[in-house]
Amino acid sequence: MDRIPALHTPRMFAVIPAAGLSRRMGRPKLLLSLGGQTIMARLVQAVQASEVSRTVVVARSDDAGLHTEVTNAGGCLVIPESDPPDMRTSVEHALDWIRRECSPQAGDAWMLIPADHPVLSTSVIKHLCQAWRESVPGILVPLCANRRGHPTVFRWTLADEIPKLPNERGLNFLVRQYSSEVLELPVEDPAVLTDLNTPIDYERLRKQFD
Repeated sequence: MDRIPALHTPRMFAVIPAAGLSRRMGRPKLLLSLGGQTIMARLVQAVQASEVSRTVVVARSDDAGLHTEVTNAGGCLVIPESDPPDMRTSVEHALDWIRRECSPQAGDAWMLIPADHPVLSTSVIKHLCQAWRESVPGILVPLCANRRGHPTVFRWTLADEIPKLPNERGLNFLVRQYSSEVLELPVEDPAVLTDLNTPIDYERLRKQFD
């Protein structure tokens, strides 16, 4: 009797572009301490504790301190031969790594998590994973106080559309292209809107967590 093949359980892959230069912060912002951890370690651990299959972080070749934080926190580190000039390029490197190492299928998804969203919680990430599995939209975006935030979830097949974008366009352009397939998920946690760019941003967060 022939065996019936097991159904594929959809997987969620997290993509964290972390190859920026922190120009507005004036120092490597992902290595700053927040609540006794570096911002990078805090973010990777929050993702790893969710239902995400792999947490893929793209970093510059010379960022040794960040490399250590990512690997110690359980992330999959991707170091391109040439430092990515922008987020889109970092995302493409991460997606290429996932293709090689994980053989994703059409039913899978990937979650874009900008590294400068330092206080995302595991519960929010789990909420997004669950909502995506239940509705399977093309794109899932958290909505807080009538503003779209991050992480943004894309069905895996949209990964193939990124190289086709105009050279000067980023991931927001992809969201606009597929606007009819976007599902907004209301959440109450303002962490989906909280980013970290300047010393003022950092001091405000330190008052909350330190």
